[in-house]
Amino acid sequence: MKPETTPHILFNYDRKNLDDATLLKLYRGMLKPRVIEEKMLILLRQGKVSKWFSGIGQEAISVGVASVLDKDEYILPMHRNLGVFTTREIPLPRLFSQWQGKANGFTKGRDRSFHFGTQEYHIIGMISHLGPQFGVADGIALANKLKKNNKVCAVFTGEGGTSEGDIHEALNVASVWQLPVLFCVENNGYGLSTPTNEQYNCEHIADRGKGYGMESHIIEGNNILEVYTKLKALVEDMRINPRPVLLEFKTFRMRGHEEASGTKYVPTDLIDEWGLRDPLSNYEAYLLEEGILTEEKIYAFKDEFKHEIDESLEIANAESEIESTEANELSDVYKPYNYQEVKPTSEIENIRLIDAISQGLKQSMERHDNLVIMGQDVAEYGGVFKITEGFVEQFGKDRVRNTPICESAIISAAMGLSINGYKAVVEMQFADFVSSGFNPIVNYLAKSHYRWNEKADVVVRMPCGGGVGAGPFHSQTNEAWFTHTPGLKVVYPAFPYDAKGLLATSIEDPNPVLFFEHKALYRSIRQDVPSDYYTLPLGKASLLKEGKDVTIITYGAGVHWALETLEEETQIHADLIDLRSLVPLDIDAIYNSVKKTGKVIILQEDSMFGGIASDISAMIMEDCFEYLDAPVKRVGSLQTPIPFASNLESGYLPNKKFKENLLSLLSY
Repeated sequence: MKPETTPHILFNYDRKNLDDATLLKLYRGMLKPRVIEEKMLILLRQGKVSKWFSGIGQEAISVGVASVLDKDEYILPMHRNLGVFTTREIPLPRLFSQWQGKANGFTKGRDRSFHFGTQEYHIIGMISHLGPQFGVADGIALANKLKKNNKVCAVFTGEGGTSEGDIHEALNVASVWQLPVLFCVENNGYGLSTPTNEQYNCEHIADRGKGYGMESHIIEGNNILEVYTKLKALVEDMRINPRPVLLEFKTFRMRGHEEASGTKYVPTDLIDEWGLRDPLSNYEAYLLEEGILTEEKIYAFKDEFKHEIDESLEIANAESEIESTEANELSDVYKPYNYQEVKPTSEIENIRLIDAISQGLKQSMERHDNLVIMGQDVAEYGGVFKITEGFVEQFGKDRVRNTPICESAIISAAMGLSINGYKAVVEMQFADFVSSGFNPIVNYLAKSHYRWNEKADVVVRMPCGGGVGAGPFHSQTNEAWFTHTPGLKVVYPAFPYDAKGLLATSIEDPNPVLFFEHKALYRSIRQDVPSDYYTLPLGKASLLKEGKDVTIITYGAGVHWALETLEEETQIHADLIDLRSLVPLDIDAIYNSVKKTGKVIILQEDSMFGGIASDISAMIMEDCFEYLDAPVKRVGSLQTPIPFASNLESGYLPNKKFKENLLSLLSY
């Protein structure tokens, strides 16, 4: 560590109209995280802390940003932004408990360091994948804009993170939608050990602002007065004239990426040069020179903070190690949702599956003023399948939003909307395209409630399935990607009545739902459906036919293939179970039927290996083995991508071989 005072002040401090009290407040704001960090480094060497990401030398940025925002304006920090947490006055015992993985922290020991959020302090924690943070900030800012509350939010990343596609997407969306976000890039010289010249090939990250059509600024990140005064003026203007601003803070990381990595890869003279530019020691020298600060005050402030730290550590250390039960862990994966049945009236109409989805979506928009629909071409065009046709005229473009082609940023933005009090429905133009937004679904939406008790009130609509000659990139039924991920719900209706009621419930449910809609069924299946709003519970299968010969378990298009087979083979008396939702799964309905019939066949459109049929089969074998009169049979598509040509697609899909397998099972 460099000495806390330097003989020379290397920055031009311009106090403008700031009073002495504000100048001292900024000093104390930087001093507190520095004293905490020095203590943490001692504890790390003593083995009392397992990991630490140091922000020493970068306090001016965290403290400056947090100081200009109101306490109810969201901040989305990263590893090295301790100053954000201390400026927001989070009690130190809670921070220390968080870092020790104890119950008084924010994640119940389920995540570490700064991987947490807290609505109480309007801080939204990062995930290790970095990029989705910018998209989440977009969503928070969009909610602010829709509320017209003149609020701004700020989001952080390092210069290394700016190479991620999620960040490019989010910057583009923010510019197109003119969202009031401060995009704060701490250019600290190295992404772990990789220097900036190996990360990007422009002179300044701020130069990218022109390409995004976005205002940008370069700020001396180690000069607290420059950070504070420039951001204060910007934020005050952004509240009146909402827009995104890209900020590049020039700074340096004086410690390793995390303490174990060290700094051997950094030239010594570079560390020495930046050591002289330490934001705390330079500002301290300036305040001493101006007579605003005295040596006595410095010692008093340090003693105050050290006393607070020691007391807080005692509280955290005295706290028992985290304990839990399997039931507790499982109960926190999803936000509790008290399903309330809404029964339909007697008025019905005969409509197609696509009409039922459109109707259910429109009635949900009418019921929930805070529901926003986002997706490619969903506004005036009505979506590629015309499900949202006419919605713009009724609900306006604020709530029915065309998006750029950037699935990841939009799904992240949906999470931000949820954080800031909105519901979101995101339409994937085709379910196949969800792979471009996979990361925020499985790592952000799915894990947030388990990690820090934050809901993800998001439905992702997934037009899927084969039989329409659309080939490998428009015909997948990829539900197994998501049934494997704890924290997600997966719904897959086969009939108009179910689709409308289940979509309504999915939107009411505060947990993330992947809602699969089979394209081949959109206009081929009709049914009498109640005209008004109603709900159906998730996790309840539908028993379409009853019989003692065999149990047929399926969903989606498989339901109709099974029905066709049973119409042809009238001698077969089967229980036909339409699962309707895959997560949660109606295990009771499955087991009750298996115990009655003794024979089971599971039909899925997805390729066989790793699909949900495999899991259901394993569950039956484990829990109902003594009731079985034959091995459980699975039927699925070929273990290939789905082909385009109709004769090849016909050979790929499992519908034709289902009858053969069913008859074989019955003759076992």
